[in-house]
Amino acid sequence: MTALLHVDNISKRFGGFVALDGIDLEVQPGERLGLIGPNGSGKSTLVNCICGTLQNENGSVQFEGQPLDGLAAHQRTHRGLARSFQLPRPFHSMNLVDNLRVPLLYTVHSRLGPLRSAGDLDSRCLELLEMVGLAAKAKQMPRDLTQVEMRKLELARAVGAEPKLLIADESMAGLSHSEIDDILKLLMRLNERGITIIMIEHIMSAVMSFSQRLAVLVSGKKVADGKPEDVVRDPEVVRAYLGQ
Repeated sequence: MTALLHVDNISKRFGGFVALDGIDLEVQPGERLGLIGPNGSGKSTLVNCICGTLQNENGSVQFEGQPLDGLAAHQRTHRGLARSFQLPRPFHSMNLVDNLRVPLLYTVHSRLGPLRSAGDLDSRCLELLEMVGLAAKAKQMPRDLTQVEMRKLELARAVGAEPKLLIADESMAGLSHSEIDDILKLLMRLNERGITIIMIEHIMSAVMSFSQRLAVLVSGKKVADGKPEDVVRDPEVVRAYLGQ
């Protein structure tokens, strides 16, 4: 099976600081991958290199067998690669429906062709809000949402781009146990609908519950990659991350 995402020998420096040192990573279609590591391990830098926010000095990124090197972030989104951010980034001057029009108009329209009518666009926006449990607040502004609702809106905006791969960056940070369960259930539903997901998270109970495979970064290097139950027993992982 051809990997959906193939990262080959990615390296990234900031001056004399090596943020990523020869990272290899593959993600298969439909997979749920947990990407973990202590703060400063290179997780965000790796995601930014994959998504095109940063350009890596060495190595390459392929998506569906096609190189992404040199493509801007929006071009990679058009290919089917989307991310959510740890700190939600809604358009604060727009209500929830209008927040979802943006990815539909500027991403789905570009890749799949225009929706048939304004009614189709409204229906898709409401469908996305219903999916995350926010349909009743469709006309409200982001400032009216709770923290967990902001996270759900962030995920809905990412899914609005019709991604084949979604990178969920700490979607549960600061949430209560019940709110974490809500986000986990939402991510599982998205995966069941065919979206491949990379979860970046520090909440290990959520990572273990969600992930089919774990990859661990420490100081810019990948130190483990395999079944979650095996990875969490790896002495280097325990020493560098789980034992902190």
